[in-house]
Amino acid sequence: MAKPVTITISHELGKDAAKSRIDNGFQKVGDRLGFGLTINQRWQSDTMHFDARAMGQTIEGTLEVHEANVVITIMLPMLLAGMAETIKAKLQKESTLLLEKK
Repeated sequence: MAKPVTITISHELGKDAAKSRIDNGFQKVGDRLGFGLTINQRWQSDTMHFDARAMGQTIEGTLEVHEANVVITIMLPMLLAGMAETIKAKLQKESTLLLEKK
C-alpha cells in the first residue's frame, strides 16, 4: 500500500511567480534529492501532476500552487515508504530554497 506524504511550503511570490519558478526548477529539485529521479510533469490549471521513477519504483503526486503557499502531495510505494521522513525533509528543504524571495 502506498504512503501519502503532504508538504506545505509558504512563499511570498504570488501564484504566477511561484508557478513559473516551479515549472523551471522542479527537475533541479528532483536532481538534488539524490535518488536518481526521472520526472514527468504536466500542468492542469494551477496544479502540476507528476510522476517520478526512483530505484525502480514509481512515485506519483501533485503540486498545488496557491497565492501564499504550495501544497505537495506524493504517494510513496511501499519500498520507499520507510524513507518517507527523509524524503519529506529533503523535498521540503529544496522546495523552500526554490521558492525563496530573491
